[in-house]
Amino acid sequence: MKTLLIVAHAPSENTRLMAEAVLKGAQHPDIEQVHARWVPPLEATPEDVLACDAIIMGTTENLAYMSGALKDFFDRCYYPCLEAKQGLPCALYVRAGNDG
Repeated sequence: MKTLLIVAHAPSENTRLMAEAVLKGAQHPDIEQVHARWVPPLEATPEDVLACDAIIMGTTENLAYMSGALKDFFDRCYYPCLEAKQGLPCALYVRAGNDG
């Protein structure tokens, strides 16, 4: 069984719906042997990253940058996971608004 970690910031209804759609897609019946879970970025830990086999990150676009919550996730998890997770399969989606 593989683990897919979804770290997505969802401060609004639309961003929550996006995160739920990603989770639902990852849990599609045609996808076997994958356990997917969504963890908000302020709750995600280096241990979550170290335990996963792939990661999807979701963020709002704030002044042409990722959300502060996702940046906080990177700040806390980058160095503890750097050596162990090089080459980790990943994807990113951005909920862009005004200038995205």
